[in-house]
Amino acid sequence: MPTARFTLDPAFTVGDVDPRLFGSFVEHLGRCVYTGVFEPDHPAADERGLRRDVLDLVRELGVTVVRYPGGNFVSGYRWEDSVGPAHERPRRLDLAWHSTETNRFGLSEYLDFLRKTDAAPMMAVNLGTRGVTEALELQEYANHPAGTALSDLRVAHGDKDPFGIRLWCLGNEMDGPWQTGHKTAREYGRIAAETARAMRQFDPGAELVVCGSSSRSMPTFAAWEATVLEETYELVDHISLHAYYWPEDGDVDSFLASAVDMESFIEDVVATADHVGARLKSTKRITLSFDEWNVWYLPEWEARAKTFQQEDWPEAPRLLEDCYSVTDAVVFGSLLIALLRHADRVAVACLAQLVNVIAPIMTEPGGPAWRQTTFFPFAQAARYGRGRVLDVRVDGPTYATRKYGEADLLHATAVRAEDGSVTVFAVNRGRTEPLPLEVALYGLDVTRVVEHSALADADPDARNTLDDPERVLPHPVEGAAVRDGRLTAVLEPLSWNVIRLA
Repeated sequence: MPTARFTLDPAFTVGDVDPRLFGSFVEHLGRCVYTGVFEPDHPAADERGLRRDVLDLVRELGVTVVRYPGGNFVSGYRWEDSVGPAHERPRRLDLAWHSTETNRFGLSEYLDFLRKTDAAPMMAVNLGTRGVTEALELQEYANHPAGTALSDLRVAHGDKDPFGIRLWCLGNEMDGPWQTGHKTAREYGRIAAETARAMRQFDPGAELVVCGSSSRSMPTFAAWEATVLEETYELVDHISLHAYYWPEDGDVDSFLASAVDMESFIEDVVATADHVGARLKSTKRITLSFDEWNVWYLPEWEARAKTFQQEDWPEAPRLLEDCYSVTDAVVFGSLLIALLRHADRVAVACLAQLVNVIAPIMTEPGGPAWRQTTFFPFAQAARYGRGRVLDVRVDGPTYATRKYGEADLLHATAVRAEDGSVTVFAVNRGRTEPLPLEVALYGLDVTRVVEHSALADADPDARNTLDDPERVLPHPVEGAAVRDGRLTAVLEPLSWNVIRLA
């Protein structure tokens, strides 16, 4: 097998990693909340009903920010239902996921969850069925210290201190016909602009995310971003991107190259945003919030959704509980690499979702919690991917894909920490052969390999399950070394790799 090569030099960088790149997403969907993060009757539940075993795993995962409460759910969300004594909160029908919402987990419980996991809030406001007034009321309830009707109501509910929410999403996927309150780009751009203007009157320091396209495949993609930003450019900070990947028609080779699409998606949105800025003669630079991304077997969900009985409105049904394989985890790791490779423009990213629903953490009601295969790449990236991203230009073997043409077998990035250590994140997309790697190290004071770990398995379909929760774990790889200013290593077939240098 030919060797894959690249050069690292601290003079050539991409940008600093915003810690919020390692965010996640909790939506009132399926069992993400109920019997996921929140299960008052569980033996491991704390005094607020949060599962301590899940809290431990979330902290281990390294999540820095949590987007809430949706997702599609937010377009029917009434924030008032989610505050006050839990036993007095109303039950509502959730149109987004055809479920019954009990509201036992609400705004206060969400903030308590964040405090216990050292994560920051990212709150979405409903611009589907509601608008400016409700967004302002939520902002006042959450953030004003005291002395007004809504802030005093929060205090009366037991939360004396303001929640301090600074990062807000102006709706969710408003370009999608499936969205309750779906709007055209111009309609959405206007209400987003008016909401942003009003929220900044309350808090000039608020950080606002405007909705971009719900996927790159949408027929309105790019035109949607351009129109929305024409209305909101000077009022918002970020524009959102959403993307999910799965093997279409069994095409595993293209699936393994999914990050090719993700990187193109990012670059297209950057180009569109910068074009609007140029037309407006603005010196401001819009950054990106990739606040939904993951591997998701979407066709399987769509097929199942057609079987729903309209008279059934279950509480916390089992929805979207994909069980991830080693192959899925390698693709997942490659998507993380794509985000890091664009750290100069991606300011926030949220893995969708956190528990049970297409998630790295799984639970059983009344039973255990465990790590899916995708847990490990995220935890390692969140731990070692802090610092400045170095520019990586791969020179190496390629392979043919049906969707993306010739794709590199090696997908890689590298992050230099403040202490000068360097971590290389690398994926070998080849399914059958190991891939030799050689990295020239210039101007970097690193002389040894601290660790080389890989997530790989002889069975690419191996998974972690309730019955075998540790079937797949990262394992140490021998042989990586630094000699004469060069790192050499061998990447196992179909593998996610972390190589730490000091």
